Amino acid sequence: MELSLRRLQMLRELHLKGTVTAAAASLHYSPSGVSQQLAQLEREVGVKLVERHGRRVQLTDLGLLLLEHAEEILGAVERATTALEQAQEGITARLTVGVWASVASGLLPHALSALAIDHPGIRIHTTELAPEATAAAVRDGTLDVSFVIDYSDYPMDWDPVLTRTVVAVERLHAAVPTGTIQGDTVSLIDLAEYPWILAGPRSHFGRAVRIACHRAGFEPRIAHTVEEQPTALALVGGGLGVTLVSDLALPLLPPGVDIVALHEPVMRTVSTAHRSAGTPRASIHLFIDAVRTAAAEQGLGASASLPLPESR
Repeated sequence: MELSLRRLQMLRELHLKGTVTAAAASLHYSPSGVSQQLAQLEREVGVKLVERHGRRVQLTDLGLLLLEHAEEILGAVERATTALEQAQEGITARLTVGVWASVASGLLPHALSALAIDHPGIRIHTTELAPEATAAAVRDGTLDVSFVIDYSDYPMDWDPVLTRTVVAVERLHAAVPTGTIQGDTVSLIDLAEYPWILAGPRSHFGRAVRIACHRAGFEPRIAHTVEEQPTALALVGGGLGVTLVSDLALPLLPPGVDIVALHEPVMRTVSTAHRSAGTPRASIHLFIDAVRTAAAEQGLGASASLPLPESR
């Protein structure tokens, strides 16, 4: 019998999520793809591993037995990878890293250039995901490391099986059409009369900005719901509304946009997340150190980070 690590990861994620659709979304597969892979796993082991209960899927007793051993197998693979890295004088490793646009453009070019000089054997493969999805992709093994965010008005829940390291602290600024605001600073309440360009309320950013506006005393009038920050800034540049933008996204500014500081600071902490392990992988920590150095060189060091929520 030859067991596929990928199929064992799917079995674990199905147990955690409870539905094929949710497991597929977490693993970035199609639901049919997950179903086909699990069916193949059942053929490989020769027993029924899952059973349906309405829309939900549960593991059978034999499925739970395999899951128990799958956890040991996947953990052993990670420990073996760590041991091999530590046995080498010059570390050779390939890391998959979850990013989003402002992190990819604002931190990675400097960090990866320095890492390539100091540790040329470490290769980084990045995957762009929504910030809300990156931590789950680390937990299920799809990614080795991801970037995650917490806002001063909206900290994220934290998974205790992951280790978080703060790498940067940013301010959010008002992004407005050129000439809209006179002066160097503005209060959020002063932006209440303008149409807003903002991500949907299910996104971490969209939710955090709405909470900040509510605390300032108004409900933002959303003219355009846009998930990608460069697209939102392009609409601001076209005179179609206002939004908030972080320090790392400032290099993405198109023509026609003014950046104005907020009277009442809205902050966000950028952290990395990786799976907690008894023996940490040296390549992961070298990557994190490179990112922290890049952030510090841009004046976004982690020394003033927000209080992090307790693990739960």
